[in-house]
Amino acid sequence: MATIGIFGANGRMGRALITVAKEQQLNLTAATVRAGSELIGVDAGELAGVGKCDVALKQTNQNSVSLADVWVDFTMPEPMLAHLELAVTAKKAMVIGVTGLTDAQYAKVQQASQHIPIVWAPNMSVGVNLLLHLVQTAAKVMGQTADIEIIEAHHRFKKDAPSGTAMAIGTSIAKALDRNLADVAVYGREGFTGEREQQTIGFATVRGGDIIGDHTALFADLGERLEITHKASSRNTFAQGALRAAQWLQNKPAGLYTMQQVLGLADLS
Repeated sequence: MATIGIFGANGRMGRALITVAKEQQLNLTAATVRAGSELIGVDAGELAGVGKCDVALKQTNQNSVSLADVWVDFTMPEPMLAHLELAVTAKKAMVIGVTGLTDAQYAKVQQASQHIPIVWAPNMSVGVNLLLHLVQTAAKVMGQTADIEIIEAHHRFKKDAPSGTAMAIGTSIAKALDRNLADVAVYGREGFTGEREQQTIGFATVRGGDIIGDHTALFADLGERLEITHKASSRNTFAQGALRAAQWLQNKPAGLYTMQQVLGLADLS
């Protein structure tokens, strides 16, 4: 069983990862926080509210990165890239669930994958990754005549919009239809917009309260419509998928992998 480390253990997803790792009796051996944090030395399990797990929080540095085989990161783009440099130096695998990456930041992830194995996904949920597979089938059957809209909702604290998952859904649909998402995406509408162009893929974003994550791909034709929806009710869903990816990643060669590969869905496309 792979030994697992968690970057940003004090964040919402960091605590969820600790919780699930303890519930599933995984081999969690390291959890880190930023330099100068008052939490250094605190037991990770007690931080997450699940009881002692004998893993003390450490400062993120080269020494702490050596304590695990696979590291999971749900922080933010800039700290994630700093963590990635440490992982490359230490030859440690990474599971990255950070969204909102610029093209330049994603290119750095790609470059790092030449040296270490990485799973990067905009959403680690098993259900969402199944949805990404299903929308391709729907697009191939209905996409030439139906209007396609992607609706997503998240909590008030989310910083990027549309969500990385919504963009992944749009990318999957565009790929199935042999369209370039950058050319056909429409982000919100206001004023006199004229009739909808059928080739476009629309995005609608909702932010409010404590919504964990809702995503719907809508295929609306004349006389009928198909809606494929995923709703997350707990961050543990994402943590479970990420930790599943961490186990899968053990002993894999350097490369950039997807959750579709982790779940065996890539073989069904």
